[in-house]
Amino acid sequence: MKITKIGHCCMIIEEAGSKILTDPGIWSNLSLADLNNIDAVLITHEHSDHYDPKAIKNILDKNPRVKFISNTSVSKLLKELGIDCEVVEHGQSTKLGEIKIEAFGSKHAEIYKDLGQVQNTGFMLADKLFYAGDAFTPIERTVPTLALPVCGPWLHIKESINYALAVKPTYAFPVHDGMLKFPGPFHAMPKKILEENKINFITPELLKPFDI
Repeated sequence: MKITKIGHCCMIIEEAGSKILTDPGIWSNLSLADLNNIDAVLITHEHSDHYDPKAIKNILDKNPRVKFISNTSVSKLLKELGIDCEVVEHGQSTKLGEIKIEAFGSKHAEIYKDLGQVQNTGFMLADKLFYAGDAFTPIERTVPTLALPVCGPWLHIKESINYALAVKPTYAFPVHDGMLKFPGPFHAMPKKILEENKINFITPELLKPFDI
């Protein structure tokens, strides 16, 4: 599996001949990325840093046959744009070519009481990569690689670290950091603690692919 981090929570994931893009939001740097030959777009939830109609239109212009996969809430928004979406929610799965895509979780992490508590769906791809969106969704199975949120109004860095320690992936890398002018401290602390606990922490360069 090859992963290219585009920005914040937007990634291009290449596996088994398919190319998947996640969470095209307002901090995604999509104008700098190669958006050709995208087979599917996964969207975890409707907040603008994960779901940007302008970005979606740009993706569609270059990939008119692209498939959208998300939950009920996002599918309603896409329908308003005239876009079909396959709904895959907690406990359900689908396939894209040879890639199995499984859904986990149903609710965004708490920001403050009900503020921003939209539907949130995380995804496991090909039994290799787990990305929970904006939540610390428990997952009781082997997770080779974890896309780990490290900054946001809904989390403390200690929660990120504790989540990774609970999931126990072989590898982890930071996401949900597109708002940071200086991301270094939000990468350095998880790296230090996770690697002390035998979890390899990758700090990917934007727009440069890495293999897992």
